[in-house]
Amino acid sequence: MSGRGERDSRGPLAGFGLPGPRPVGDRVVVRVRADAVNLPVMREVAATTAAAGVDTLAATADVVLAVDEVCTTLIALAEPGAVVDCAFVRHAGALGIEASVPAPRGAAPDTTSFGWRVLTALATSVDWGVRPGPDGRATVHISVVLARTAVLG
Repeated sequence: MSGRGERDSRGPLAGFGLPGPRPVGDRVVVRVRADAVNLPVMREVAATTAAAGVDTLAATADVVLAVDEVCTTLIALAEPGAVVDCAFVRHAGALGIEASVPAPRGAAPDTTSFGWRVLTALATSVDWGVRPGPDGRATVHISVVLARTAVLG
């Protein structure tokens, strides 16, 4: 870093030999080990991402609650040692959440649970399915859209 409050254009981690953040448009991608200990990380990323595009704390809280339910569901379904991939995608007037995890064949979210009902009440749309991942293993994915008119202010 240079003096007098100037920012190092290489990013905040450049001094540690690590690349700084790179713009990826309106998409934020997070990968964490499928373990409940990582839920606070996902909540914080969700809150930060939502706060950049919403007008109220309640709307931000709704996004955090939706992400918490999606990630909790996927962690419960995950194969041992699996990684949860979660992307936050900004659309005009909406925020999309796309998350997936490798899971044993036959794994599926419990769409009758209280948490799932909360998720579907918060979201404009919720979709889930199972498809082969890049390595051929079954991958459970959940996609959620939170429209500005429904949740985001």
